[in-house]
Amino acid sequence: MQGYSTQNLWRMRKFYSEYHQNEKLSPLVREISWSHNTVIIDQCKDNLEREYYIRMTKKYGWSKNVLIHHIEGKSYEKYLLNQTNFDEALPEKYRYQAKFAVKDEYNFDFLELGEEHNEKELELALMKNIRMFLSEMGGDFAFIGNQYRLEVDGEDYYLDLLLFHRRLKSLVVIELKTGSFKPEYAGKMNFYLAVLNDKVKQPDENPSIGIIICKSKSKTVVEYALKDSKSPIGVASYTLTETLPKEYKNLLPSPEEIEEKLSGFIDTLSEPRVRYILNKNE
Repeated sequence: MQGYSTQNLWRMRKFYSEYHQNEKLSPLVREISWSHNTVIIDQCKDNLEREYYIRMTKKYGWSKNVLIHHIEGKSYEKYLLNQTNFDEALPEKYRYQAKFAVKDEYNFDFLELGEEHNEKELELALMKNIRMFLSEMGGDFAFIGNQYRLEVDGEDYYLDLLLFHRRLKSLVVIELKTGSFKPEYAGKMNFYLAVLNDKVKQPDENPSIGIIICKSKSKTVVEYALKDSKSPIGVASYTLTETLPKEYKNLLPSPEEIEEKLSGFIDTLSEPRVRYILNKNE
């Protein structure tokens, strides 16, 4: 055969040397394209990280550019670090998919915002870039509305953003905070989720989920705030530039714990996909 560049030949050799004795990854790499494989093998040095991106590429049909975006955005690390109470608040069959739906940090670098901005400016900027926002959230979210009104005993309450997760079949409340996470945010989210489940959730839908997105957070404070909460809540931070704090790298789980996280999530891949269409008149 002819026409292979030197770079291609070296990549083929690397591909073989990395995978030919790896019984777990060897069958998986055949299920995605060569261009996707070259990105993963060049940019991911750890086999667990490679497995994550191979499986996600296959499951979600990521293009090469989308795959690169996820690798550069540290999706793997953000999945492993996310802070939720889903282990206690959700049935096991939904738990891992829900964990995957919440990152530890969201990158909002597509917003034209300075470091000094308030919550209303952040919300409006996300609405102007709704497609990019939903993509950053993970691709399985549908937008329902912003400043979504809830009425309780004659008083009005407004949710910053209300989304729907198609695979989980759950309403998802997004609360935006431009400061540090405070414990009282979890109490407020519990209230919103209780009202949604009672007044808005359809009978065939799963319990609603809350995601509090703050400018910053203390992981210890978040753990205590969510410890006794019965409603499924996740807490994340956001940045306006591409960062992953260096100190977070020391917080990544051990290889054994990562294996457990991935295997739990991977078990859900065999479940049939759920198609759900929101009626715009509802």
